[in-house]
Amino acid sequence: MRKMNLWLFTAILLISVLGIRYLLPEHTAAPSAAHNDKPAEEKAMPTFSSSTVKYGSYGQDVYELQGRLKYLGFYNGKIDSSFGSSTLKSVKWFQSEFGMKADGVVGAKTKLKLYNASTKWSPTEPPLHKGGSDGDGGGSGGTANKEQDNMGSANALGLTENELKIMANAVYGEARGEPFEGQVAVAAVILNRVNSPSFPSTPSGVIFQPGAFTAVADGQIYLEPNAQAKKAVEQALNGWDPSGGCLYYFNPKTATSKWIWTRPQVKTIGQHIFCM
Repeated sequence: MRKMNLWLFTAILLISVLGIRYLLPEHTAAPSAAHNDKPAEEKAMPTFSSSTVKYGSYGQDVYELQGRLKYLGFYNGKIDSSFGSSTLKSVKWFQSEFGMKADGVVGAKTKLKLYNASTKWSPTEPPLHKGGSDGDGGGSGGTANKEQDNMGSANALGLTENELKIMANAVYGEARGEPFEGQVAVAAVILNRVNSPSFPSTPSGVIFQPGAFTAVADGQIYLEPNAQAKKAVEQALNGWDPSGGCLYYFNPKTATSKWIWTRPQVKTIGQHIFCM
């Protein structure tokens, strides 16, 4: 009887040891599985950047902004990565419809509202911009190296650094204080003249043509341009022409030439009338 009890005790002990051995891995494996799941939960598709986007901005954020607004029916223009007047109107419309202050400035709140309203949006048009988001316009965005890189990309047109610099000087001397779109339009007029057989074939030739620009006559051409003037030149070189192909512009409040009033007028941007 004692022998049978000993065998029974041994069998129970063996079963207990084996049971503990096979149960332990199941408990220790659980934390490992939870750790592996955590990174998957934290992954998210990137959208927008932290920069505030507003009139005059250019780049990836504006590309996405226009795309999402177009997806929702608030924007019908070209997705060109440039925050111009059409984009501004669309942003204000969206903000008004979604109960926000319609100031046209796309900050964190507007971005979140727009993202939540267009979660199924995906890019359908190739971006026209190069590089990332520039964020704010108004001469506050970018670094010196970034500006040099962006301006240098225009060398594909055969322009020297000096030509790019004198264009920025002209834009600053002629149009500082004008809306950003108007500054780009002034830069575009210079390029339109370069491409016209009726004018000199270089920016410096166009700018220093006798009587062509007030900034040359009064010496403001030599003022140091700010970042916004440089960005205006950059965008004109990248193909944005708010003037619609114009060769002339003038300020009706200060113009003394009777001849300029005979030119076909196309549009007014800020204080300048642009004409052919």
